Amino acid sequence: MKIIEENIVTDEKQLEIISSQYIGDYAIRIFFNDGVKRLVDFKPFLENSVHSSTRKYLDENKFKNYQIVDGNLNWNDYELIFPLEDLYEGKL
Repeated sequence: MKIIEENIVTDEKQLEIISSQYIGDYAIRIFFNDGVKRLVDFKPFLENSVHSSTRKYLDENKFKNYQIVDGNLNWNDYELIFPLEDLYEGKL
């Protein structure tokens, strides 16, 4: 049996966040590399969470302390992270 591996090159860029702006009250404006921008409200998600590791981000100072890592929003070394597609759709 012969196994052939092909590298398929496409012109499509991998979706990623290039910048963001904290608006306030747990809302972040997110700018994607394809020109799309979304305002995502994280407050309902945080308030409805039953996990203490997630609810701790209701402390606004902790919530605001996120970084863009590998094209995605990241809190405290992957302690809190969201699927990029959900952020792109603006739905959590």
